[in-house]
Order: sequence, then structure tokens, then C-alpha cells
Amino acid sequence: MLHLLQATEILADSTLASSTEKLAAVGEDIASGNVRLDQVITQLITWSMEMGRHIIAAIVVYFIGYYIIKFINYLLATMLERRKVEVSVQTFVKSFVGILLKVLLIITVVGTLGVNTTSFAALLASFGVAIGMALSGNLQNFAGGIVILFLKPYKVGDWIEAQGTAGTVQAIQIFHTILLTADGKQIFVPNGSMSSGNIINYTLTPSRLCEWVIGVEYGEDVEKARQTALDILKADSRVLSEPAPVVMLKELNSSSVDLVIRCWVENDNYWGVMFATREKIYNAFNTKGISFPFPQVTVHQA
Repeated sequence: MLHLLQATEILADSTLASSTEKLAAVGEDIASGNVRLDQVITQLITWSMEMGRHIIAAIVVYFIGYYIIKFINYLLATMLERRKVEVSVQTFVKSFVGILLKVLLIITVVGTLGVNTTSFAALLASFGVAIGMALSGNLQNFAGGIVILFLKPYKVGDWIEAQGTAGTVQAIQIFHTILLTADGKQIFVPNGSMSSGNIINYTLTPSRLCEWVIGVEYGEDVEKARQTALDILKADSRVLSEPAPVVMLKELNSSSVDLVIRCWVENDNYWGVMFATREKIYNAFNTKGISFPFPQVTVHQA
């Protein structure tokens, strides 16, 4: 009976680890014949009810915590927007706070199950050290994100080129910068490489240079071709008058005389002017009889 009383006291404990040990002790008592089966069943029912209470409480805590986290994230986003915090900072802060709150929720749920949170926190700290050593690259990315937010080489909405890719900055998260390419692809670039590598930001300046290299045949009137290209640029209201558009002879190639055509436009008009002007030059040169060169091979029969 002494073993039974000890088993009863153990099974009444609230922690999952101790309850497992008690079940093992009860099992030994059953094997040795010191405890009646009906008494063991009674204690198992008591233990199951106790554990069920912890599990139900943990589930309730999880769902309540989940909605509380959503509400806190909503309040945080609203506060940042009302204070007109830069979008890049908003995405970084919301990502960081969201991860931190989820970790706290996990610890709370584990504590509700009856696990000693002090021991769990110590174990989590040990795991944190090990994971930190294994994920040193992510820590570098986290530090890179902070550097980007302070130095601001780019922000959300900028068109940049970095790490062999180009796109519009959609978000700056704690580990990655999300770029949206011109063909609709999302690219996640590590913040560590973004903070230490070369970045070309096309949005920081209000205007941008458009450049075309057009070849004409040898023997064509270069001045006529130059004036035709200038007329096209001057007729386009999107082309800035300062700096003035220029057309210059760039190179005498093996089969063409190459003209370089340059003008400045506002950032928003860059691609429209690039494509439209190329088509206008082609049509205008054909209309005025200015020939474009193309590769030719002359074969002499012996």
C-alpha cells in the first residue's frame, strides 16, 4: 500500500515529466504485484484528467495568445503609419516584433502544459547559443538589416540593382530584402550581402539618362541622321530640355557608322521613352531614306 500511496501522490503532480516517471513507478508496482489493477486504473483516470486539463488550458492559451499577437501587430502597424514612419522601418519592426511575440507564446504554452519554464528557458538559452553559432550567417543578415535601416542606401519602393539582380524593393525584413523584378518574380536577397555589397539605386536621383547606339551605312549623311534623331527627342514632351539631348558620332565600325543618342528623362518615364524613341528612330530613318547596315558576305568565284 505504501507504493500505491506514493504512486497516487506522484500521479497528482502537474508536470508532464514527473507524471511520466510516476507511470513507470506504477508499472513496476503492477509487475511486482504490490498494487491492485482497479486502483491503478483509478489513478490513470485521475492522471488523464489532470493532463487533459493542462492540454485544454494550453490550447486555450495558444488561441488567445494568437489573437492577442494579431491585435498587437495591428496596433503596432497603425501606430507606425500614423506617425508616418518610413515603410522600410515599418516592415523591419513588424517582422522583428512578430517573431519575438511568437517565441513568447511558445514559452507560455509550454509552461501551461506543466513544464518548468525556468528549466525550459535555460534549455532554450543553450539551444540559442548553439543555433546562433550554426546560424551565424542569419545573425549577419540581422545586423545587415539594421545597417540598411540606419544608412538607408535604399527604401521600400526604390528600383535597385544588387547581387546580380534588379527590381523594386517590396520589403526590408529582419533577414532578407524582398525585390520584385520587372517580370513579376519575388527575390529574397540576404541583408548581410546587401549591406556589404555594391548597390545601384536608380530612384535616388529624380532623372535618368537614356542612351541608344544607332548604326547607319557608310556613305549616309551623318548630319542628316543626327538632326533627325534630335527632332524626335525635341518633339517628345517627356524628354528634359536640361541637360539638352545630344547626338554624336561614336565609332566607325567595320560595317557601320555608329551614332550615340542621349537624353535625360524623369525616372517614371524612363522605360516608356526608351522603347518609344527606338521605334520612332527606325520609322523616321526609313522615311528619310537613311539606311541601316546589316552583315553581308561577298563570295567571289575563282
